[in-house]
Amino acid sequence: MKPDTVSHASGLSGTSGMFDGTSYSVSGEGPALVLIHGVGMNRSVWAPQVDALKNEFRIVSYDMLGHGGSALPSAQPDLGEYASQLVRLLDHLGIDAAHVVGHSMGSLIALEFALRYPSRVLSVVALNAVYDRTHTQRAAVLQRAASLEGTRPEQPGIDATIARWFDDPVPGHLAQVAELVRSLLGSVNPVGYARTYQLFASSDQAHVGRLPQLSVPALFMTGECDPNSSPLMSQSMAAAAPNARAEIVPNERHMMNVTAPQIVNERLLQFVREATRQFSGAAK
Repeated sequence: MKPDTVSHASGLSGTSGMFDGTSYSVSGEGPALVLIHGVGMNRSVWAPQVDALKNEFRIVSYDMLGHGGSALPSAQPDLGEYASQLVRLLDHLGIDAAHVVGHSMGSLIALEFALRYPSRVLSVVALNAVYDRTHTQRAAVLQRAASLEGTRPEQPGIDATIARWFDDPVPGHLAQVAELVRSLLGSVNPVGYARTYQLFASSDQAHVGRLPQLSVPALFMTGECDPNSSPLMSQSMAAAAPNARAEIVPNERHMMNVTAPQIVNERLLQFVREATRQFSGAAK
């Protein structure tokens, strides 16, 4: 399909298209960099990163299965199904390898993609990723997943999510971005959300024991105050991967890509520039 212009309302610039059930946007020129959003969101949540990175990179953002304009996943999907979605999109765009950045559920997909298709990855960034939850954390998230059963999150559930992600009450300077996130949660495809959230809830151990195989440069970054994608999780992942580091953003919580975009973007740029130089040097 020939790309068409993205509407201003999408929060993104560049071109957009639909291919094989995946709705996507492309902005900028340079090495390819892919952005994968979290459960309940869509690609518009990456607008601050697209604006900051498109001058140096060809930014590909897309709606994961069951979200935004993309097709539903299967009834009981696994992470491989979501990783395959990205493979097909990169093939369609003629991209051999890319830097891959994921947030929350998107981090699980980014890591799965990097482990399954290492030749397609220049580096990987996992923002606010989950890893090896405690028994209490796992029980809580599985309970939330079981309550969905193909329905869109109800207002009390959305309120609880906003409180986890932004604090309770929401700080005044974050009220506008919290309402944006609330609107995305309130308009998500209920079936796609339920299927994806159930996978997210049960996948925190998907990469336990596999990260030593992650050969590309990797950055694990989370917020100091994120209780469910905790600093300990990011530090544990970085310790397990051979070419990785962990960075903790002070005072931030789960949605730090929109609550602290300047800090997140600066750290992303620094890491991806380093990884690009490392890859270029190895290729000589």
